[in-house]
Amino acid sequence: MSVATRTLGRSGIEVGAIGFGAWAIGGPMYAADGAALGWGEVDDDESIAALRRAIDLGITFIDTADAYGCGHSERIIGRAIAGHRDQVVIATKFGNVYDETTRTLTGTDVSPKYIRWACRASLERLGTDHIDLYQLHVGDMPLERVDEVIATLEDLVSEGLIRYYGWSTDDPDRIAAFAKGPHCVAVQNQMNLFDDAPGILAVCETHDLASVNRGPLAMGLLTGKFDAASRLPGDDVRGMNLEWLTYFADGRPNPELLARLDAVREILTSGGRTLAQGALGWLLARSGRTVPIPGIRTVAQAEENAGTLRHGPLTPGQFAEVETLLRRRSPDTAA
Repeated sequence: MSVATRTLGRSGIEVGAIGFGAWAIGGPMYAADGAALGWGEVDDDESIAALRRAIDLGITFIDTADAYGCGHSERIIGRAIAGHRDQVVIATKFGNVYDETTRTLTGTDVSPKYIRWACRASLERLGTDHIDLYQLHVGDMPLERVDEVIATLEDLVSEGLIRYYGWSTDDPDRIAAFAKGPHCVAVQNQMNLFDDAPGILAVCETHDLASVNRGPLAMGLLTGKFDAASRLPGDDVRGMNLEWLTYFADGRPNPELLARLDAVREILTSGGRTLAQGALGWLLARSGRTVPIPGIRTVAQAEENAGTLRHGPLTPGQFAEVETLLRRRSPDTAA
């Protein structure tokens, strides 16, 4: 297999080693309390151009969710891939309830009836007759609901509406329980240079799953475009004071993480890589099961992220040096 591709676990589906994260192209969206959960206003024409350019450059795995822009991200992807469905692998998510008119998330629902409704709604927006990877988007769903959800998803597989499924969760026990589903092939988990996920990777090895990495660039912090003086606006999710938001606070980058990034900057940018390409190369070197999905909003971002496919993973020596500098673990346990 080329270093520029990865396999989605036991599905056997081959995708570009770097995916297209489509949260941001959904545009504005809000929590029930009015908090911004999107990335600000977007240019739909630029989003479509970015998607098409990414596909041309080998980024064939597109990850979205029905909740992103409360349907808008899926609609934009549907427009971009019209006539080119066979060139891409589409992953979307379910489990959030939302109001498309106000672009507000209003709750969660993982009942069989809702999953079926959500699947058909996503298929319509995406303009396709099947979803390649359908992912549960409720990371803390109780384990006692697993069997019912798996049964529903297996029915959707049998009906040809989805091919495989996974769970977006950072809990190794939850994904291990979900992995008993015959067509479960992936977990989507938070993972980047700052946030390693050895427990999730161990489950992936045991059950032959792919690790689809959300937040691979730490919400932009690993691109190098932010410094201590940076401040993000209030209509950007990174400008909100959310409990789970560790990379930014009050719209400002986490100073401790900026210092850690400076410590490894020279290694990440060696060999002509940009900082973002080096950070993505770290993930590719971390495990053969990783598929990073950096957010892409512009043609320029698509081209930069696709450049990672040319550079490939960090070398074993570079990876070990990064690990030593970050004092996470000894180089001989980095594989």
